[in-house]
Amino acid sequence: MKITLICVGKIKESFYKAAVLEYAKRLGRYCKLEIIELQDEKTPEGAGAAVEEQIKEREGDRILKYIREDAYVISLEIGGEQPDSVAFANLLDTLAVSGKSHIQFIIGGSLGLHPKVSKAAQKAVSFSNMTFPHQLMRVILLEQIYRGFRIIKGEPYHK
Repeated sequence: MKITLICVGKIKESFYKAAVLEYAKRLGRYCKLEIIELQDEKTPEGAGAAVEEQIKEREGDRILKYIREDAYVISLEIGGEQPDSVAFANLLDTLAVSGKSHIQFIIGGSLGLHPKVSKAAQKAVSFSNMTFPHQLMRVILLEQIYRGFRIIKGEPYHK
């Protein structure tokens, strides 16, 4: 199975980079992982709704260029379903069993996703009602994917 993370913005902090590298290494035995980092737009101080919408649209256009027709696309959004870890693992397993060999996860920029990106996804998932920095969200997503594979394989993992 191939898993691609399409992420707006680059990871700057070394501790986030280290965590991403660690989970990428661990996931190597379960899937082929690809992380695509796209340029984020700078949001001017005090930007109005129209400017924020333009920023989301530009970031969304970049994201859409990388969405593959043969992939199952999952967007990470505040309004998405909130599965627990077992349900998330079951989703990964169900997709694999049904022949989906490529899953793409989308993590938007600091303003979220443009509606056209949300419409391109087959599923929207949220890990919390809280807001997280998109750099940290990448780590959380990778950890949950790793945990999901461990659950699927019946392998022990801390709770």
